[in-house]
Amino acid sequence: MSTDTAELLQQHLIDPEVCIRCNTCEATCPVGAITHDSRNYVVDADKCNHCMACVPPCPTGSIDHWLPVLRSKAYSLEEQMGWNELPEPQTHDVPAAATITQVSGSTAFEKASSSLPATADAPSNAPVADSLSGLGSTLPPWSAAHPYTNLHGPKAPTTATVVGNMQVNEAGTDNETHHIVLDFGSMPFPVLEGQSIGIVPPGADASGRPHHARQYSIASPRNGERPGYNNASITVKRVVQDHQGKPVHGVASNYLCDLKTGDSVQVIGPFGSSFLMPNHPGSHIVMICTGTGSAPMRAMTEWRRRLRASGKFEGGKLLLFFGARTQQELPYFGPLQKLPKDFIDLHFAFSRTPGQPKRYVQDAMRDAAAQLAALLQDGRSHFYVCGLKSMEEGVLQALRDIAQDAKLDWATVAKDLKQQGRLQLETY
Repeated sequence: MSTDTAELLQQHLIDPEVCIRCNTCEATCPVGAITHDSRNYVVDADKCNHCMACVPPCPTGSIDHWLPVLRSKAYSLEEQMGWNELPEPQTHDVPAAATITQVSGSTAFEKASSSLPATADAPSNAPVADSLSGLGSTLPPWSAAHPYTNLHGPKAPTTATVVGNMQVNEAGTDNETHHIVLDFGSMPFPVLEGQSIGIVPPGADASGRPHHARQYSIASPRNGERPGYNNASITVKRVVQDHQGKPVHGVASNYLCDLKTGDSVQVIGPFGSSFLMPNHPGSHIVMICTGTGSAPMRAMTEWRRRLRASGKFEGGKLLLFFGARTQQELPYFGPLQKLPKDFIDLHFAFSRTPGQPKRYVQDAMRDAAAQLAALLQDGRSHFYVCGLKSMEEGVLQALRDIAQDAKLDWATVAKDLKQQGRLQLETY
């Protein structure tokens, strides 16, 4: 191999035109190679070891891009953050099929094109027993319905009309949250429970570039918020401060929360092919969420409720572990209380109730350890986690401890959940 060839690198890049900034890639990357600014998600060539862990979870395929470059001319983070689109390939002599040795990693691989399969999974020898990272599955449940994805891209969004916008937590509380119903008219827009869409806010950012799309999970079942109509709903929290409590103005969230009936919205998607509910009637569904992470859980619960009401379905168990700072801030609290007790088992956790100790979803899970231990042993059980990234480790620790306390082999349990598509994580 020549010196020039040895210095070649298939640089992993993210397409800024397609990326919906869902943070899945950064959250998944095991080596911290992916970062972002207010505009773009980017990959550090010096850290990326081409392990492929970030590729399967990406809902849009924006992560699946590779350009041949000389290592000395690899695109810097600063260059990538300034892009509006991917650059053309560099003009140097690169063999059509080159053997490329990763200098920054321990893996050597052969690549004959500039694109890897979007279905590639994380390395099969990735540890699952001793670590809580990488446990989420990139496969859907075997009985899930086939999803449609990427019907409308960033360059050709479809238009939806707002037919409903209501606050779904107590008025006057922090974390104002809205339930927004969008009608797609005559444009087909099929979605499944667990999928998401991208909303494109109007206007431009401080640099004069059009705002990029923001991702929101579907909160309605597959036959629509209003059954028989071509509509879907989303759950949106008005963002007025960042995670450190500093004042900010969430561009998309404030735009959406202020929409009126009859307003038009630009929509892309749908996205998502793994965080899908099982269709098998005997399946047990354990839903663990905080805040607006309740959106896909509402969709799954409502679809099960409609099936039950039809008299044609006898489903497995349905459990919901739902956390918020206070009862007043928790979205959909009132409607949840009206669901039959024999239909869903509700477990709430509030971390800021005056005069009460802080309580999180993992605490509620530990209180229900006997129920969860039995479900962990049942191959019909499916676990869904959605909410802020900070909740993920505590939830997974709780599942591991519950399994171990029940004398289950956690390594085997974790492996089965991942390989069978029965543990789905969607945190941000």
